Formats: sequence, C-alpha cells, structure tokens
Amino acid sequence: MTAIATAGALSLPISLQRSCKITSSKKAIKKGFRVYALFGEESSLGDKKSQWGTLFDVEDPRSKVPQCKGKFLDVYQALEVARYDIQYCDWRARQDLLTIMVLHEKLVEVLNPLAREFKSFGTMKKELAELQGELAQAHKQVHISETRVAAALDKLAYMEELVNDKLLDDRTATESTVASSSSTSTLSSDSVKRKSPRKSLDVSGPVQPYHPRLKNFWYPVAFSTDLKDDTMIPIECFEEPWVLFRGKDGNPGCFQNTCAHRACPLHLGSVNEGRIQCPYHGWEYTTDGKCEKMPSTRLLDVKIRSLPCLEQEGMIWIWPGDDPPKATLPSLQPPSGFEIHAEIVMELPVEHGLLLDNLLDLAHAPFTHTSTFAKGWTVPSLVKFLTPASGLQGYWDPYPIDMEFRPPCMVLSTIGISKPGRLEGQSTKECTTHLHQLHVCIPSSRNKTRLLYRMSLDFAPVLKHIPFMHYLWRHFAEQVLNEDLRLVIGQQERMINGANIWNLPVSYDKLGVRYRLWRKALEQGAKQLPFSKPM
Repeated sequence: MTAIATAGALSLPISLQRSCKITSSKKAIKKGFRVYALFGEESSLGDKKSQWGTLFDVEDPRSKVPQCKGKFLDVYQALEVARYDIQYCDWRARQDLLTIMVLHEKLVEVLNPLAREFKSFGTMKKELAELQGELAQAHKQVHISETRVAAALDKLAYMEELVNDKLLDDRTATESTVASSSSTSTLSSDSVKRKSPRKSLDVSGPVQPYHPRLKNFWYPVAFSTDLKDDTMIPIECFEEPWVLFRGKDGNPGCFQNTCAHRACPLHLGSVNEGRIQCPYHGWEYTTDGKCEKMPSTRLLDVKIRSLPCLEQEGMIWIWPGDDPPKATLPSLQPPSGFEIHAEIVMELPVEHGLLLDNLLDLAHAPFTHTSTFAKGWTVPSLVKFLTPASGLQGYWDPYPIDMEFRPPCMVLSTIGISKPGRLEGQSTKECTTHLHQLHVCIPSSRNKTRLLYRMSLDFAPVLKHIPFMHYLWRHFAEQVLNEDLRLVIGQQERMINGANIWNLPVSYDKLGVRYRLWRKALEQGAKQLPFSKPM
C-alpha cells in the first residue's frame, strides 16, 4: 500500500504534496484545519483555567507535531498523524468551550445590577449586541470542533483497520515466500515488500465458463408464491435449462427442461396430477425426473437428470453441483420486526459477477441514481466501507446502510430511512425506520442473470393491503436497475474485448474486491476460503 493512496483515502489535514517534514507547526495547523476560535486575553483565559480545574488543563499538542522523514508517509506514520489529529481537535474543542465560558462571564458582568447603575441604556445595549455576536460565533466554532473530532476518530479507526490489513498481507506474503523458496535461504526485507500482493484484480474477458466448484452451493431460484400447483417455472442455471413444478404431494421438483424423447421444452406442456406432460407426445415425468407415462407406446425405463430441490422460508432452492448437497440451507429471512412487501424476479442481460460488483458498491449512488432513490444526495468527501479484517459484511460511512455478501451470490442490506428517498442518521442504529433488501444473483449463463429481489419494511404495514402496490414496487425496482444496467452492460462489452473492470480499486471498493478474492480462491480450490470462519 503506497503512502499516497493512504493519504488520499484519509484526506489527511497535513499537506503531502511537498516534503512531509514539518518545519512550522503553526503553519501546518492552519493549512490542515482552518479552525479559528474566539479568544479573550491570554491572562483572562489563564484565570478561568485555574478556576475551572483540570477540564482545560490539557497540554497544547502543537509542539508535538509528528515529524516525517522522507517524501511520503508510510501507513504507520499516517496512523500517528491521525492520532495527532484527534489530540489537536480535542485541545481545540476545550479552548472553544473555554472561550464560551469567558463570554458568559462577561455577559453576567454586563447584566449585573450594580454595573447597570453606572452605564447608560445605549451602552449596555451595544455591549449585549457585541456579546451576542461573539457567543454565536463561539457556539458555531464548538460545533465545527465537534465535527472535526468525529472525523478524526473515523480516520483513526480507518487507519487502524488499514494497519491490521497490512499486517495480514505481510504475514500472508511472508508465508507464501517461505513456502515457495526452498532453494533460497533468506530474502531481504525489500524483496519481501516487492512480492507483497498488489491491491488490484484482473477481471477481464472474454467471460470464462463457470467453474464446477461454484455449483456446489444451495441456490434460491424462485419465490414460493410464484410456483402454484398447476404452474411451471422455466429457469436457466449455469448455462443449462431447468424447469420447476410441484409434485402430487405439493413439494417442489426440478429437472432438465428437455424431454428425453425428442428434446422438446417441457415447460411448454402442462402439469397433470403432479407430473409434467410433454406437449409433443404426452410423456409424463415426476419430480425426480422419472418418466411414468408414454402414451401410444410401450413404457420404457427413462429418467432425465433432476436436481436436489427444497422449499424453505418462502423460496425454492436447488443444488446444481456434483458434490453431495449440504444438510442445511442458509436463512435469508428479513430481520425480526420486518414484513415482506415485495418479491420480484427479473432476467437481466449481464453476467452475475458484474451484477454482484454493482450491488456491493454504494459509492456510485449519488452519480448513477440521480433520478431515483439517490436524488438530492450530496457527494461525501470520503466514502468508506467499514468491515472486520476477516469478513464479508460491514457498514457504509457516511451512509446509514449495513451490507453483507452471503456466498455464493446473495447481497443483504439494511437502510435507515426517514421518508421515501431520504436517509436518516449516521448509522442504522440511529434510525427509527428501515428498509431491508435481498438480492439473489443466479448465474443463468455467461451473459445473463436471474435476479430475485425481496423488499421488507419495519414500518407502514398498511402498504401491504393497498391494491396493485406490488406493481408500484416493481416499477420503482426496474427504474433503479435500468440506471445501473446501462453502465454494467457497457462494462460487459468492454470486458469481453479485454478490458479489466477491476483495474484500479480504491478504498470504497472493499466489499466488491473481497467478493472477487473469495470467488478466485474458491475456483482455485483453496482449502480455507478468505474472509470466512474456519469450518
């Protein structure tokens, strides 16, 4: 990790464009913070400090500005600078508060009954007006200082996270170097540093066939409410056609959407007493793929390929892999207190990894979704996704949005809102109302994704009972997706022609990068997948 990238991500309040050696602490502070407080005479401030005890007895940190050697900061020096930021902001906030207290003392003196006897009304009015202006300015400065302290604390937490990630990367690089250098006894520290993993990815086209290991998961492919007793749902999964339907017992089944006789699409037929009847010659198949009826000819022992298929929590799941299916299915239920308001299925003309990249990125919202949910959003000076060093979930800063990637293809998010189109608070815990979303990106083919979208709310339950409300939800979901699709389709076209869509990831790309690293490790057969707990 370069010092330039670190400093740029943090927006450090010290100029790094020239030499980082700070010769004038006063100049550095002025350029970094642009904070100007109101002060009385030094003697009066000193008197008040002695009166109010240790609250303001804090050493001026400007004499301890971190001295940086070299042209750029490394990650540890940047961490020290972030800690200095907090010390300075704390000291400045105390000085601002002291200023307000001094001004309040002056106000008391002006309003003192004994003092009023020796002053004219005009003089007192003038003094009160001056003090009112000074107090307003001082209170404003306190709010600025509070904001600075909060920002500095965020920077420190982010820097500590970067340090932890760097230590993890260094340890991983060292272990891999030791394992691969049996003929070499030692390496210099500079050599190890050169071999440390780059913070970049190579995701370029053409799109390769899906790796068989990606199939060894349970995939939710339909909502239970869409699969009636007499209906069929044709789907594509990993470039193969399948059909879902319910058997005589009401349980779902899934098998190849191709008749064993003449390869006719079975979903064009009908469900007859819990069996799919081919529309070509009337052959009928049960949920396990066995043909039980062949009109006008002798019954042969015929069976088409079927997949393990289960129903749980309002969703139909299949296991398309060759490995034995896991005994338990993951839960995708919304959190407690939420009610499901919409379940929508869409077929999208993009590869499912590209769609996941898009869903795991929120920094694009104020630029891409200007006509829908992000209309009127301001552009933050810094967007971060904060997550544990080993994890695929976290929260967006400064947005009140929690997000998680759930392998192999699910994205769950909880958004704090105050009213439609408006965010509320700095974190979801501060918000009173929330929207919960589930996106499932099923890999239909190398250029098509089946998207399952579920939307839940912890407020306004009456909306569920408004006629045709689901049409409105679908319309809004399509509007949002269309804003994304025009960009993602363009990415796909360029990726097919050889462009790397992850050429230069930055700090807010963290969750998308971790998804890509997880998928790469899975396809390479890693025994322990990254960002997950040991099995």
